[in-house]
Amino acid sequence: MKKVVVLGTGMVAKPLVEYLLEAGFEIVLASNTMDRAKHILNGHPNGSSVYWEAGDISTLNDLISGCDLAVSLLPYKFHVQVASVCIEHSKSMVTTSYVQEKMKQLDKQARESGIILLNETGMDPGIDHMSAMRIIDKVHSEGGKIIEFYSLCGALPAPESKNNPFGYKFSWSPKGVILASRSDARYLIKGKRVDIEPINLFKDRFRHKVPGVGVLEVYPNRDSIIYIDIYGIPETETIYRGTYRHIGWCEILDSMKSLNMLDRNVSDYSNRTYSDFLSGLLPEGDGSLLNRLTDYLDIGNGAITVEAFRWLGLLEDKDMGYAESSPFEIISDMMIKKMMLSKNERDMIVLQHLFKVIYPDGRKEVISSHMIDYGSPETNTSISRTVGLPAAIAAEMILRKEIRICGVHIPVIPEIYNPVLDQLEKLGIKIIEEFGLPLSDFIDQAKD
Repeated sequence: MKKVVVLGTGMVAKPLVEYLLEAGFEIVLASNTMDRAKHILNGHPNGSSVYWEAGDISTLNDLISGCDLAVSLLPYKFHVQVASVCIEHSKSMVTTSYVQEKMKQLDKQARESGIILLNETGMDPGIDHMSAMRIIDKVHSEGGKIIEFYSLCGALPAPESKNNPFGYKFSWSPKGVILASRSDARYLIKGKRVDIEPINLFKDRFRHKVPGVGVLEVYPNRDSIIYIDIYGIPETETIYRGTYRHIGWCEILDSMKSLNMLDRNVSDYSNRTYSDFLSGLLPEGDGSLLNRLTDYLDIGNGAITVEAFRWLGLLEDKDMGYAESSPFEIISDMMIKKMMLSKNERDMIVLQHLFKVIYPDGRKEVISSHMIDYGSPETNTSISRTVGLPAAIAAEMILRKEIRICGVHIPVIPEIYNPVLDQLEKLGIKIIEEFGLPLSDFIDQAKD
């Protein structure tokens, strides 16, 4: 029986472990939260757990040397370290995180070691890549060109569960969600490059109607332009990767950024109330805290930001209970306390690719590739299934030698994406593809 060591027991680990155990593999779950590991393994005879702190290289060497494959579900900063140990012991590795530059630099060593370091095998990144490449390769095989491409994705509470001013509930790494709000972005629209500074990330938004869900807002997701090369579409005039949110999130987060609420500089907040904290982020002035806030942000008393700040408790004269901390930690802790998805609520993944295509005979069409998936903490959340299951399927394929390539890769080649997408469909995660749509079905940001 082949053995897989799974590093980490985060919010997406459970479906991955369940799949691999069901597939007949032995699982060693390495974690510093043993209660969580025990819950995930659920007494399965082929599962075991070991206490391990990320950064403990000696134990990591023992774990990797004794397995056939490693799956790293650790924070991204640890993946290169794990990959280096995998190279040393000639053991392949799967992660769901974006490829880092230092990971790319391990390509030659991985090839020489005869292993694959397969990254970006989750949802976003992961299923988004695979479903996009299936369309792109089909169009290219028919002599067509991708002239415009939008890829939009979001992990959200289901419509009936968005019962707070943010329209958001955390179903995966909460701190990661908020940290991503600090990034910059760039994309290409009709041949024009657009660069967005972090402070303006949520100002650069548009609305898009999703059938079965309603109108969502979209803001840009990091660097879209690099995917021209990754996806092999040098012909495109537009490439835009965006993140879906329910209406409200972008406006509130934009206000938070304007107030430096996501700043990570540490200060002493001993004996400070939440209203003191908010007041300290505003320019000094006369009038009530609420009036100073609305004057600074140039909004009305009924604005969604005011509603959100009041709901969080930022206007309360209540001791925060912090000593040294940062605005980011304070705000993220407040959001996590009130915005976790409860076990009786559903989460939702929405994925939408739209391609504008031209063929050699001059014919143009719009192609749609989309998915809406639901889950809940009581079973498995949609985000945990759509992140964990692609990684599990890829791990199984490597172990069964159905993936034979070596080096550092992401799942953009047919020998990976076709079987993974086919297996996901059998598990109820289905990508719906529609061809021959009219040009009017394409996104017009000005119109939306």
